[in-house]
Amino acid sequence: MSDRWGDDETVRWLLEECRTWAVVGLGDNPFRPAYRVARFLQGHGKQVVPIHPSARTVLDERGFARLADVPFTIDCVDVFRRSDEAGQHADEAVAIGARAVWFQLGVVDEKAYRRTVDAGVDMVMDRCPVIDWPLLGPTA
Repeated sequence: MSDRWGDDETVRWLLEECRTWAVVGLGDNPFRPAYRVARFLQGHGKQVVPIHPSARTVLDERGFARLADVPFTIDCVDVFRRSDEAGQHADEAVAIGARAVWFQLGVVDEKAYRRTVDAGVDMVMDRCPVIDWPLLGPTA
């Protein structure tokens, strides 16, 4: 599968190389997609960092209110926000030096995609790591 917002090679690289994933919008509700995706990523050896205004501990990981509050390096910022709010999180990801940005299914902001890629940061948009993992994720 390939599309204009992140080709398979980029998706494969993110799934293989990004170890620390900040999940924007991850709260403690196990019925929300962000929670299920974060748990999936943890189950595949990724460190998950909840980014949520309430900054709770989620999935046994300390949460932070904003990306800028995280005191260590983030590899990928995974955004679970409405499309009209997602671009600010891509900009914050670039500002903190994240290696990549991932906008979940249904989250599309073409201007944010262009800004992020132009800043030299890899990005995929309107995709889900849970769906992409079986075909493009690490096999080990």
